[in-house]
Amino acid sequence: FGRMKPVIVVHGGAGRIFKEREEGSRAGVVRAVLRGYGILKQGGSALDAVEEAVRSMEDDPHFNAGRGSVLNEKGEVEMDAIIMDGKNLDSGAVSAVKCIANPIKLARLVMEKTKHMLLTDHGAHLFAQAMGIPETPGEKLITERSRERWKKNLEPDSNPEEFQKDLGTVGAVAIDSEGNVACATSTGGLSNKLIGRVGDTACIGSGGYADNRSGASSTTGHGESIMKVVLARLILYHMEQGMSPEMAADTALDYMKTRVGGLGGVIVVNSSGEWAARFSTKQMSWATAKDDQLHYGIYAGERHTKSVAEALASESEGF
Repeated sequence: FGRMKPVIVVHGGAGRIFKEREEGSRAGVVRAVLRGYGILKQGGSALDAVEEAVRSMEDDPHFNAGRGSVLNEKGEVEMDAIIMDGKNLDSGAVSAVKCIANPIKLARLVMEKTKHMLLTDHGAHLFAQAMGIPETPGEKLITERSRERWKKNLEPDSNPEEFQKDLGTVGAVAIDSEGNVACATSTGGLSNKLIGRVGDTACIGSGGYADNRSGASSTTGHGESIMKVVLARLILYHMEQGMSPEMAADTALDYMKTRVGGLGGVIVVNSSGEWAARFSTKQMSWATAKDDQLHYGIYAGERHTKSVAEALASESEGF
């Protein structure tokens, strides 16, 4: 054991990333990947690494997860999250949760402290209380930007669909030194969605899937389309048929586009530590760390590379 080189990949959501938010999105995925990689380098588990990376992005208002989540039709934040362990296919998820800062932590507790896999709304709230998770006032999670956007979408001539292109679900996949894989995904969902709407993120096989035998994937994009093709599991299926992570990701995204007209993005790692970050939208913020090298980008074909050591040094100086 301990012969596998750890790898982590994160995404900060597929869609349209507005110019003024590019730097923050890049910095956010880099920070998240460095945190997760730090855990892996110390011999930590893939599960801990993906949870930490996602928590980092939930706390970052640049992303549509945790603080900074979009608002539903009533102007409230309702969040979904999932985490999955590739060792034994254990998974935990929450949907429509309100007033907690880190839904991914709650999803992990659902996996480890209950016999269930998915808790929703009021039940998830009661469980969070029982687990001693502090309540965060709803207002604390709402940014000025989310509120502005919600108001705009309420106008009679507005087209919320237009805004859905800027989604920002966050996710992470990793393989640790023991060869275990894991995935984690978290989101605020769709802007001005119906109360109680559950998207792909909380659904196993759609928002994420992890299996040591093939690998792990986390998705982002139009939730309803992702659910129709069970995107995260579809990618692993293609890898089981012998495709590389990149090929599997492209094939699955292409199928989703041609079959149901849906756009999105995915991050993947396979059981031998090969990775991919692919998207059919205009942009997706992503970052990965492997062999002490950091790679990251937002646009198709864009890939910056620096050493993890260099990135950590500039990280501590503030990006």
